[in-house]
Amino acid sequence: MSVPKQRHTKQRRDAKRDRFAIETVKTQTCTKCGKEKLAHRVCTHCGFYKGNEVVNTIKKVAKKK
Repeated sequence: MSVPKQRHTKQRRDAKRDRFAIETVKTQTCTKCGKEKLAHRVCTHCGFYKGNEVVNTIKKVAKKK
């Protein structure tokens, strides 16, 4: 079995681990309803994307009831 010739430094070890850090989710406010939404996605609250209605959320609410 092979053995490394030298140990890696703490700085090198920590720099590698830093890449696995969890990042916060970046959100934007919806232009139609003002709720938070993911960037480049349809608003889950009102169903609009770039000013156009993509998903009719009123039908979904009525269907659940």
